[in-house]
Amino acid sequence: MSRIARRQIAAVVIGNALEFYDFLTYAFFAVHIGHAFFPARNPSSSLLLSLATFGAGFLMRPVGGVVIGRMGDRVGRKPAMLLSFSCMGMAMTGLALMPTYASIGIAAPILVIMFRLLQGFALGGEVGPTTAYLMEAAPREKRGLYASLQYSTQGFAVMTAGLIGVLLARILDPQALDAWGWRVAFLVGTLIVPFGLLIRRSLPETYEGRSPSQTGLPSPGVRPHLRIAALGAVMLASGTIATYVMDYMTTFATVTLHMRSDVAFGTTVIVGLIDLCLAPVGGWLSDRYGRKPMMMIPWLSLFLLVVPAFAVITRFPTPATLFTATAVLSLMNTLGSAPVLVSLTEALPVSVRSGALAITYALAISIFGGTAQFIVASLIVVTGNPLAPAWYMMGAVGIGVAAMVATRETAPVKTAAPLEFVTT
Repeated sequence: MSRIARRQIAAVVIGNALEFYDFLTYAFFAVHIGHAFFPARNPSSSLLLSLATFGAGFLMRPVGGVVIGRMGDRVGRKPAMLLSFSCMGMAMTGLALMPTYASIGIAAPILVIMFRLLQGFALGGEVGPTTAYLMEAAPREKRGLYASLQYSTQGFAVMTAGLIGVLLARILDPQALDAWGWRVAFLVGTLIVPFGLLIRRSLPETYEGRSPSQTGLPSPGVRPHLRIAALGAVMLASGTIATYVMDYMTTFATVTLHMRSDVAFGTTVIVGLIDLCLAPVGGWLSDRYGRKPMMMIPWLSLFLLVVPAFAVITRFPTPATLFTATAVLSLMNTLGSAPVLVSLTEALPVSVRSGALAITYALAISIFGGTAQFIVASLIVVTGNPLAPAWYMMGAVGIGVAAMVATRETAPVKTAAPLEFVTT
């Protein structure tokens, strides 16, 4: 097929951006959402119900990975991407416009839970078809660069969510923010859904899915790919824990280090900016030097630096140390994470690539992403040690490095390629 244009690349990866934008936006405004849909005499109960509803979305991700991911292998990447993005748009819009408990009673929390389940289903099936599409649309020597844009757009979403959260908190009084201000943050995300759908409809197909019966060939089954999927799941789980611990840095700065909220929000912007700018660098370097070196070198550095970095910011809790440590850890995590996704996608046969990647990614996010911040917060409470997040992250990264050692090199070429996209 012909190469895809820059605007079409944006349409492919925009779903991944919405995933992280929604995640952080809900986390920022969980208290306000609890007030709107889960009123309780005890404010803590309202917040816990709100967070439980957020967590419910993680339960549907593996289901979405199975249904939409396998759809990408059976009928093509484009229909699967259109389905996941349509469901995502409906869920985000429904949550943003949902009447409060005071207006429609018990129907409000029930519908909110349904929208969260729909959104989890959509997001579970998003990564597989889109990453497979990018891999198949890219020139052989630029597969790492193209696929790494999945993580780059996550960074853009994290940065944007942090900036919008700070802006709304500054321009609105607490009453307005609680009444309607939080809805604005969600509506910002829904505004791009129609444009994303319109452009996705114009995408050329990269894979015409056909069943083994249509091709006349026997089905290979899943057993030949179990080792690849298992190693990929370990690496994705490790990267997910590292990423969510980095996202926890905002809460860590305010709750554990007792720093100002505006300073703490700055860590979110830093993490997002580094992901945005350096994920493509990690992918491009993996095209030039191979996937394994560009996975292992940054993550070995992260393994060695995470505990000293947390020790420094705990011992000297100033904005300078907080921002510097966050930047260094995020740099290592970003450079190493992009080649992981590229390596796993490349290692999977094209006939099962969308489904296997979607299911593996969804399970890693659901099990380890959905629990990471809860585990980190619990470890701090139980041990009384502010370095608990660092030790948890270090252990996860170490296991991920061991899985990297066991993987094979998948890069088809290791020659330098210019950083450019098709513009027509």
